Amino acid sequence: MAGFLGQYEYQLDQKGRVSLPAEYRRKADDTRFVLLQWEPTHLTLFPESTWDEVQERLLAQRRQNRSAIARHLRQITARAVEVTPDKQGRILVPSWLLEAAGLEGSALLIGALDRIELWDPERFRSAAPAPGEEDEELRDAVHEIFG
Repeated sequence: MAGFLGQYEYQLDQKGRVSLPAEYRRKADDTRFVLLQWEPTHLTLFPESTWDEVQERLLAQRRQNRSAIARHLRQITARAVEVTPDKQGRILVPSWLLEAAGLEGSALLIGALDRIELWDPERFRSAAPAPGEEDEELRDAVHEIFG
């Protein structure tokens, strides 16, 4: 699967559906996705094949029988749903997930390589550091990645 890149802003309809960009639909090898909130700022949409990898890591953590991790994983998976784009390429975002991520009116879909993030557009803009404001550790990591 090619990586998801770029950003697209779409209106949420009255039923809580949002369109997936045609480019993202073409790049997804799967027709099913898992949508969840594992960070408080946004939702994450995993193609089924990527979710399979995440699920294996979740199971490995749970097998280690650390009760604190097991409780945390339970909370994460309780906030997960399977979604399938309809014929128009829209996915239905349950109202409780819309509310949890502060999504109303529109959603900013961000390509994050192996997954897609759904953000409130203003929240995304305010969360992103201004150019030159990144901390030193982040700058070092970026230089290590890009050369």
